[in-house]
Amino acid sequence: MTSTTASHAADLVAALLFILSLAGLSQHRTSRAGVVYGIAGMALALVATVVVAAQSISAGAVALILIAMAIGAVLGIWRARKVEMTEMPELIAVLHSFVGLAAVLVGWNSYLEVEAHGAAQTAVGADLLGIHHAEVFIGIFIGAVTFTGSIVAFLKLSARIASRPLVLPGKNLLNLGALGAFVALTVWFTVSPNLGLMIAVTVLALLLGWHLVASIGGGDMPVVVSMLNSYSGWAAAAAGFLLDNNLLIVTGALVGSSGAYLSYIMCKAMNRSFISVIAGGFGIEAPSGGDQEQGEHREIRAQEAAELLSRAGSVVITPGYGMAVAQAQHPVAELTRRLRERGVEVRFGVHPVAGRLPGHMNVLLAEAKVPYDIVLEMDEINDDFSDTTVVLVIGANDTVNPAATEDPTSPIAGMPVLKVWEAEHVVVFKRSMASGYAGVQNPLFFRENSSMLFGDAKQSVEDILRALDADAPDEAANRRPTAVGR
Repeated sequence: MTSTTASHAADLVAALLFILSLAGLSQHRTSRAGVVYGIAGMALALVATVVVAAQSISAGAVALILIAMAIGAVLGIWRARKVEMTEMPELIAVLHSFVGLAAVLVGWNSYLEVEAHGAAQTAVGADLLGIHHAEVFIGIFIGAVTFTGSIVAFLKLSARIASRPLVLPGKNLLNLGALGAFVALTVWFTVSPNLGLMIAVTVLALLLGWHLVASIGGGDMPVVVSMLNSYSGWAAAAAGFLLDNNLLIVTGALVGSSGAYLSYIMCKAMNRSFISVIAGGFGIEAPSGGDQEQGEHREIRAQEAAELLSRAGSVVITPGYGMAVAQAQHPVAELTRRLRERGVEVRFGVHPVAGRLPGHMNVLLAEAKVPYDIVLEMDEINDDFSDTTVVLVIGANDTVNPAATEDPTSPIAGMPVLKVWEAEHVVVFKRSMASGYAGVQNPLFFRENSSMLFGDAKQSVEDILRALDADAPDEAANRRPTAVGR
């Protein structure tokens, strides 16, 4: 078996491992296996790439590749060990930017190599030169859009810039004009490639990527992260074409298509137009005064919340990004265990865009050993709130906002939300009465069946646990019957 044949075989096995990884990551129970498959596939791909490269380049070049891999591995392990779960969304945005930047550099290098040596002395044949030029141009465009878009997403997610959408005059026309200019430049470059057009498309794409994501409001950032994931995949696939690397093409297509499908699912969950997301057109600036209170709110103490829970027949917990920030998932898991031991039916209602990243809350709950079978999606739990005794809203805001269904003028109007207000009692864990990430005040806070438990979510849940321990005698005798079997 030649080294080329072995490389093709390794690429095939790695591609199959990546497919198994995606399949495993689609379910909580198999997610660990999915991660292992992905790691194995990437390790195999890296080894095969280095082995094949060693056949045609100098030992010094191989050494540089190994040094770059070692530096990347050290940095990756360091960041993975240091990063908090609350910082995962912005970390992923940064990683997407690396993929985009790599695609831009590969495109530029491919163009300069052909210009320096000519098509006859490179892997590009003279009859395929036009196709190669189009690949270069498209790859640079996708990569540059991904790069600056991901940087803006990182800055918004990490609160380094305001989360509100940027609304420039005629922003949709600007986006459409940029796309039209890209098509015209691509045709021009394919016919007559030159350095000026390369610079022009790079600058155009960098500006478009910045504007696309800057125009989207903070409340929609989970969809943006998913969208950028798709963009990074297509950027990688474009780089695969330029490098004549089949595995990179397959891997990029897998990431791009799965990210696009996830974006579509997220758009449906938020009642948004998929095309509008791609065009960066659905970020809507919250109206002035949206953060003003809309009535009188009622406060509740941890002791009172514990008494409410001790008499409950059924409890639903709806987590949000505030739970992640407070690192409250472990106390919440312990509260769940204590209540279930006392015969209370406890379930979780997780909105598709809870947190700042798709699946963010599910990962936190799995990390805290919350049983998978009591963690339900919005569509599975929404019809049960009317039969629920107590709902605990822990750090969530926009995903439980009744304005989405009741106020057609709201910036989040039409977005499906968890109908927690239909429960008998709602306890909202928040630090203050401030509006959510979308900048919209929540009328839930002022409902007659709602109470506010102010403070750090982790500390509040721990206070409830202590109150339950102190008031442990015969809650079961006073507990309302659970609504099992609805």
